[in-house]
This record gives sequence, C-alpha cells and structure tokens, in this order.
Amino acid sequence: MMDGDTIARIGYLAIILVALGGWALVEFRQRLGQALRFAMAWGLIFVGVMAGYGLWSDISSRALPQQILTAEGEIEVPRSADGHYYVKLAINDTPVTLMVDTGASGLVLSLDDAERLGIAADSLEFRGEAMTANGLVRTAQVTLPVVELGPFRNEGFRAYVNEGEMDGSLLGMDYLGQFRMEFAGDMLILRQ
Repeated sequence: MMDGDTIARIGYLAIILVALGGWALVEFRQRLGQALRFAMAWGLIFVGVMAGYGLWSDISSRALPQQILTAEGEIEVPRSADGHYYVKLAINDTPVTLMVDTGASGLVLSLDDAERLGIAADSLEFRGEAMTANGLVRTAQVTLPVVELGPFRNEGFRAYVNEGEMDGSLLGMDYLGQFRMEFAGDMLILRQ
C-alpha cells in the first residue's frame, strides 16, 4: 500500500513526463524519426548511469584499498589516495572507519559516528578539552563495550566524542599502542 508521500512523488513524476512528452511532440512533430533516435540515446544514457550507480558498491570494494588480515594474524592497511591510513573497526558490531592518527592520544569519535553507535549527543557531558589542528574543542568520555579489529578484541574501551566538526573519527595511540606498528612502503602493518 502506498502512502501519501509515494503518491505525491509519482504524481510529480507523471507531470514532468507529460510536460516533457508534450514538448517533444511539439518540437519534433515534423521529424519523428529524429525524436525517436534522441529518446533512445537518452534512454540508453540513463540506463548506463543507473547500471554504473548500481554496480558502484561492487566496483569500489575492489578498486579502493581495503585492510586485510594475513595468515600470520597481522592487519595490513594500505595507504589511501589522500595519503592517510584508514582502519575499519567493529564497535558493538557496527563497522566504523577511523583515520590512523599517531598524534592523537585517544580513540576520538565524531558526533556522526557516535550517533551511529547509539550514543546520543544530548546525553553526553562535554567536560574535557582537547587541542586539535582546528583549535580547542570539548570532548566527552565514553566507554565502548566491544571494539574489534579482526581477531583482536577489547572490552570496555575508553574513547572520546568530539563536540566539534570532524570529517571522520580518529584512531589514536590509546588503541594503536597495543600493536607493533610497521610502515612498509604504502602499507601499515599492525601486529601483536
């Protein structure tokens, strides 16, 4: 059963299609063959764009660098195109991508990532302060029940939520300190 929003969208699309169809009939009434060629060309372009969009998740997972767990139990993290290393953790079974920041003390969550993890911003007490590249920001300490990186698991891990604007979350030395880190070419290798 369709709700009111869906019916309104379908009606809006129908109006647009009628307007475009009416324009095409008036514009190409003497050149119907040319109009059909244009319609087919644009239809194929539309189908191609939709197919590319639909396949993007498959293509991006192969084209973009991904961290891997080696047979030796090491995590290999390739350098991203922007020059940084990004590690994907499972925090309470929710995947969160964090930028490796050896200059950061703790694991710092953006407000967006905190919300995704079920941490409501209005329930936090921003009592701490941290000096960042963007200046002084307020932070709230939280405890993450479970943090996993491949076979490595931490329970009751202390982290911080940054009240300021952040493009993403940061993986600092509180977490990274439990690993031996090696930079080999364009690869960060984490091992315990």
